[in-house]
Amino acid sequence: MNTSLKIAIAELKTLFYSPIAWFLTIIFVFQSSLTYTSIVEEWLTKQELGGGYLRSVGYLTNNVFGFYGLYGAMVKKIFLYLPLITMGLISRETNSGTIKLLYSSPVKLREIVGGKYIAMVFYSFLLTLVLSIFVFTSTFIIKSADTSSMLVGLFGIFMLLCTYSAIGLFMSALTTYQVVAALSTLVVFGVFSYIGTVWQDIDFIRSLTYFLSITSRTDHMTVGLLSSKDVIYFVVIIAMFLMFTFFRLQSDRKTVSTLHAVIKYSATFALALLIGYVSSMPRFIASYDGTGTKVFTLHPNALKGVEQLGDEPLEITSYINLLDPFIWQGLPNQRNTDLDRWEPYLRAKHNVTLKYVYYYDMPGKEQQLMENNPGKTLKQIAENSAKSFHMSMDKFKTPEEIRKEVDLRTENNRYVIQLKSKGKSTFLRLYNDMKTFPSETEIAAALHRLTAKSFPKIVFVESEMERGRNPQGDRDYGILSNGIGTRESLINQGFDTESISLTEQEIPADASVLVIAGPRKDFSPVGMAQIQRYIDGGGNLLITAEPGKQTVINPLLKGLGVQLMDGQLVQDDNLLNVGKPKGNQGPSMGSVGISINGQSMGASNDGFTYELIKAKLTDAAASYSWHLQEPVKNGSVIGMMGATALSYVKTGPFTIQPLVVTDERVSWLKKGKLVADSGTVAFVPADGDVKGSFPTVLALNRKVNGREQRIVISGSVDLFSNGGLMRRMETEPANMALGIGLFSWFANNEFPVDTRHEPMKDNRFNLTSAGLKTIKIVYMGVLPGILLVIGSIFLMRRKRK
Repeated sequence: MNTSLKIAIAELKTLFYSPIAWFLTIIFVFQSSLTYTSIVEEWLTKQELGGGYLRSVGYLTNNVFGFYGLYGAMVKKIFLYLPLITMGLISRETNSGTIKLLYSSPVKLREIVGGKYIAMVFYSFLLTLVLSIFVFTSTFIIKSADTSSMLVGLFGIFMLLCTYSAIGLFMSALTTYQVVAALSTLVVFGVFSYIGTVWQDIDFIRSLTYFLSITSRTDHMTVGLLSSKDVIYFVVIIAMFLMFTFFRLQSDRKTVSTLHAVIKYSATFALALLIGYVSSMPRFIASYDGTGTKVFTLHPNALKGVEQLGDEPLEITSYINLLDPFIWQGLPNQRNTDLDRWEPYLRAKHNVTLKYVYYYDMPGKEQQLMENNPGKTLKQIAENSAKSFHMSMDKFKTPEEIRKEVDLRTENNRYVIQLKSKGKSTFLRLYNDMKTFPSETEIAAALHRLTAKSFPKIVFVESEMERGRNPQGDRDYGILSNGIGTRESLINQGFDTESISLTEQEIPADASVLVIAGPRKDFSPVGMAQIQRYIDGGGNLLITAEPGKQTVINPLLKGLGVQLMDGQLVQDDNLLNVGKPKGNQGPSMGSVGISINGQSMGASNDGFTYELIKAKLTDAAASYSWHLQEPVKNGSVIGMMGATALSYVKTGPFTIQPLVVTDERVSWLKKGKLVADSGTVAFVPADGDVKGSFPTVLALNRKVNGREQRIVISGSVDLFSNGGLMRRMETEPANMALGIGLFSWFANNEFPVDTRHEPMKDNRFNLTSAGLKTIKIVYMGVLPGILLVIGSIFLMRRKRK
């Protein structure tokens, strides 16, 4: 070891006696400083423009240092530095003839290789030390900086540098030309970056090439996740190339047959693959979550779902339709990405099996598919698709074969994931959003469904022309309750849904909540009697109504102590601008009429119809479900296209709490018939109009038969309609949160499963623009200048000697 250290010291002296090491170090300092300060400046500007924006974009530490921050940027550039440093490690000795002196000395080959490599480890540490300056700085300028996450990323950069150094050392031993060694090193870096994309259609080879790929090894580390499989990868690759270097020098010292050399190299490579393959198995992976809020650690509620399965095996089967647009996410070359997605669950449970079943069948959009392929049969369309993906039709089950195994027509033959355990099964779906795949919340709900004795069931009444659970209709509640492609839909959060007719069916005894959404005609005596029995028995209930239907719904509400008030609520946001200078109001839309379903609707001066009520969530709403805590905190509003006010008595059998109330400054209750297409709607007390803050959603509860009965009444049927949610998805996102929160309350907050991690704390800079300018001067000017002066003095003194 002493000899190796002496060789390392000599190598470092040689390295820094040349300008190249000083030049590259100075360039590295300047480049990393420029990258760091540019990123900080970008986020600091956003903070100064509006600090609230930072709270919506994620962890500030991760944004500055993570995959899209400093670490990610340097990983993409750092491979350019090492070949210029390593190219002369062995080739310089060979070219000058000094390698013969080493061979003839008592120094052992492993000491030569070890000494050369230790020198490069020291230089790698020096470059890492440069990056640590920014880590140190960030602990002061970022509020509650995630230090452990930054240190994990720093370690990942160091391991990457050490790996590149080992590769460069071996390439330097292969040739006497330093330029050739540098170019060859770059080629090898490219191979290790690209190899993870080749032969992904073959399962066994896919695993091996994925292990060899260096591309994503630091990705997790840069964002704070330290995994044993990634650390072992770096160690194995380093050891393999050091052994290759040893074999190469050994062949120069004594003659070795080609067969013997091939066996040695092959055996070393095979051993490295074996170690990597075994260490990548989920059951052997250990990890450390360096993030402050443990975002890469399974939430206790998600882990509970895994633990409740006990020793029962869990089978996860992905059913992938060749003709489904989601086929891209299910191709064989995406298999390793899918494995990473399930890795936390595979670590938590050893007997999990991942299966993939490919088939072809008509997806949900049959007409569109046939129009795009006129005159072709379903099989011919499938064959063309398989050909475009370079896949054999032998891998795909026919519609008849897949339907014998599982009928996916109720899922519109989409890409779905089926979980099976303990004789039960449930589906996970892919969603029409940016994330696409199920998150921890949806997976936790599915796992709990495999062990729960019963699930919350939502029963929709559809006998008096009520809103139903059709996810396609504009007036129905399907997006909230039954939209298989909507992540937040209750069917994807652990709920079951069904529809009944009160004149033909009994209300199910296991109903968690009965939904009566906007009945348009009087209840039949049979239906009214059923509902009354259900209420008297303590059943949960959601009732939504619309203006003009007071006579239909009030007889049902009378026994609950609630009534729909006569008239309709209207809102004019321009009332908030009364007394303000017109120059500050921005461009006016004028009195514009808009059309909905062919009917002209009056519009207020801000361009919105007077019938659009933007009401406020009360502070009390936050206590009903964790889904409502954030909307209440942020002051989010609830949008309702057509609503009436609710009145209630406090002396009845129920405890009644308003959840949503109107803003008395801009809204009022318009008595009589609303003439919305008159251009303007004015507050006229003489007509009976009443101003005030009116409740539009009420929560009722009482104790019945030893359980808590929960009822919600809304004066707007549009509150959760498909059209209402889609129209106001951007401006009133709290509508969906309110719907999920209320149904969560009905289900005793067991579903959706709460998988929230701690809120982020590193969301602000303790820094001003002036302070950033000082940092720029120090890091981009003073620090490189100091290194330049020190390097120049060092080299001039060396030249004099």
